Amino acid sequence: MTASHSDSLVVLFGATAGAYGAKLGSDERELILLVWQVVDLPSKKVGTLHKSLVKADNLELSDQCREVSGLTAEGLGKAEPLDRVLQQFIQLVSSDLKVFGRNSYTLCSDGQLLIRQVLHPETSKKNFLLSDCFYSFYDLRKEFHTCYPSSAAVKDQTIKTMAEYLGLGTDEAEEDFGVWQVKTMVAIIFSMLSENCDHIFTDPETVKYKYETGPCSKSETVDSETVIRARGLPWQSSDQDIARFFKGLNIAKGGVALCLNAQGRRNGEALVRFVNSEQRDLALERHKHHMGSRYIEVYKATGEEFLKIAGGTSNEVAQFLSKENQVIIRMRGLPFTATQEDVLGFLGPECPVTGGKEGLLFVKYPDGRPTGDAFVLFSCEEYAQNALKKHKEILGKRYIELFRSTAAEVQQVLNRYMSTPLIPTLPTPIIPVIPPPYTIATGSIRDCVRLRGLPYTAGIDDILDFMGDATADIKPHGVHMVLNQQGRPSGDAFIQMKSADKAFMVAQKCHKKMMKDRYVEVFQCSGEEMNFVLMGGTLNRSGLSPPPCKLPCLSPPAYAAFQTAAVIPAEAALYQPQALLPTARTPQASAAAPPAVTYYPAQAAQLYMNYTAYYPSPPVSPTTVGYLAAPPGAVAAAATATHTPLLPQPGALVRMQGLPYNTGMKEILSFFQGYHRDSLIS
Repeated sequence: MTASHSDSLVVLFGATAGAYGAKLGSDERELILLVWQVVDLPSKKVGTLHKSLVKADNLELSDQCREVSGLTAEGLGKAEPLDRVLQQFIQLVSSDLKVFGRNSYTLCSDGQLLIRQVLHPETSKKNFLLSDCFYSFYDLRKEFHTCYPSSAAVKDQTIKTMAEYLGLGTDEAEEDFGVWQVKTMVAIIFSMLSENCDHIFTDPETVKYKYETGPCSKSETVDSETVIRARGLPWQSSDQDIARFFKGLNIAKGGVALCLNAQGRRNGEALVRFVNSEQRDLALERHKHHMGSRYIEVYKATGEEFLKIAGGTSNEVAQFLSKENQVIIRMRGLPFTATQEDVLGFLGPECPVTGGKEGLLFVKYPDGRPTGDAFVLFSCEEYAQNALKKHKEILGKRYIELFRSTAAEVQQVLNRYMSTPLIPTLPTPIIPVIPPPYTIATGSIRDCVRLRGLPYTAGIDDILDFMGDATADIKPHGVHMVLNQQGRPSGDAFIQMKSADKAFMVAQKCHKKMMKDRYVEVFQCSGEEMNFVLMGGTLNRSGLSPPPCKLPCLSPPAYAAFQTAAVIPAEAALYQPQALLPTARTPQASAAAPPAVTYYPAQAAQLYMNYTAYYPSPPVSPTTVGYLAAPPGAVAAAATATHTPLLPQPGALVRMQGLPYNTGMKEILSFFQGYHRDSLIS
């Protein structure tokens, strides 16, 4: 009996200092034991059984490991480190093969965890290379199920269940840990090689040597069962760094997509596409594994999310990315007048660009204006490293930033700029609404409470449940949730109570009470303090820091054009009340049930300008002020009622971004010097 891949198998078993069995490698613990034996397939003979302890950097063993293996920290302290053990493994296997006159072999392990989830990740972190033999192996569970289709599913197989299926009478208690497992695996292999089965080992599992870059088209179909989202990445991490984090698992070609924020910078997240669902499931087991000193969260994602980030339609980008196995560098801050010759001259002869000018891709707006960004291809890591050394060197009168990039980032940046309209249009007029009787509290009376440390998934219903009977003492429309700059819950909320005494009682009763799986801190505060935070200020132990609109160095936000019917920027209308407000609470049938109270603003016609629309750090909760798209008739009626036009006519509204924080009205007028002054002030 021969195998098309090799004539010999090396049956391999290992254990770590942590979890055992189905969770092997999921806790990032180091390898502490290797046991192996050579099996010559044609002669059905075996070589010497070898057992080797491995000295881990952390010798602390888990309770499960001590109980199952019987190993101790003292015994492991006398062992050799992993790199030396692997060298001995190669030497001893070669010696055993010579006895049978063989020179090639393939590993055979119980499942995929030892190879993919332990050996490859650990050696990658310790910065030494594995031998080629560890990039190809047979999964005994899969081979067994192929040979015996009526046996249990592959994911449910263990060495013990396979032995029981074949009726092998081996006693685990009679052998040392690891020795029994290898002997039983050898017996299972011999049963599969018998005349009844005549199994042939022909299709080994493979581990990719390196991650392959490549473009992705929006027309591709991406299976959602193959995609994960990694969160918490260092901002400077590249696709190769992410591939190294998932070392041992096979990522699809061009399957790493680094996510960018609204400013085009990396936000610490990436979408990763694997070759199949089995690899994706193994990747999910690396949740909270470490990249350097940071732990990385790993969650399921969808194919649609991956295509949204990595997919592209531009022929120019597809042609640029068609050159395989290239290192991509992103250049940012180029002078708008920079040419291809200027960039090639800046990089110099020590880092030649692949294809010369063809290896450069300038990012432009739809009208052809340069954005100051460009992508460059290099044929090898050495050239890319030389280019990165020029980070913040000067080209013209500007310093140039250089970063590692990915094919997906090229697609994202091009998609973002090419979708930018040439002439931005004003958004549909937005009317901020708040009912007349209810305004946000002011003054120094401490009749409010601040909730800090809320779960990010908490809504108004959760807060009211948390308050319990004290909900009867909340003022109508008195719950205000604070959002961060990205429009997500910040974990803070303010509640207006009917009196200072009620606020004091709530703070005493609910402080450090649990909401879901987190305890929430509750502090008494005043309406003035609440207003400062809702309008963008901060409240901490050092006192109050005023919001930007209250700083003395800034001009007051007096916009005559917005006195009545305010046109709020589209960014301010991040949330529609219908999507955010909780469903109506069903009152419990109880004699002591409090009267039905609305805790968020109802729709009303009164117009109210909220400074938070212009200073969203953090933006005010949509439960404090709702923004509704107003029909043209409503806006016109509101404007007519107060005889104030919506916009000065004739004229246009422009938005300025990137102003220095100490800019005043005088500096803005000087900036527009040469334009008609009356058109700037109304």
